[in-house]
Amino acid sequence: MNIALWIVTGLLAVAYLLGGAFKVFTPKEKIAAGGASAKWVEDFGAGAVKAIGAVEMLAAAGLILPAVLHTAPVLVPLAAVGLVLLMLGATLTRYRRHEPAYMAVDLAYVLLAAFVAWGRFVPEPFTG
Repeated sequence: MNIALWIVTGLLAVAYLLGGAFKVFTPKEKIAAGGASAKWVEDFGAGAVKAIGAVEMLAAAGLILPAVLHTAPVLVPLAAVGLVLLMLGATLTRYRRHEPAYMAVDLAYVLLAAFVAWGRFVPEPFTG
């Protein structure tokens, strides 16, 4: 179980670090021009898009660094819970925009982050 949790955690961390950095460093208009899956940015201001990206980057760090540095490892499942909440918001945005295919992808991220949160709170918490 510990190995599965590390694999999922690592994949989530990479995805959110890269996705968050893209949102932080790319102008909103360029993101929107990236295709149908990126049209959600039209519902938010440029600052909000950058803030979402910053939250994603912080969550990526929170998934890995506390465990690796052995400092406050309870932050790992808390970061995963934060991602669950963030992606539930993304899912609601997709629902409001009538984008069911993209909503399904967001729900997959919800499930992966929930798995990490549950796994690090219940069967495989970090100790010491």
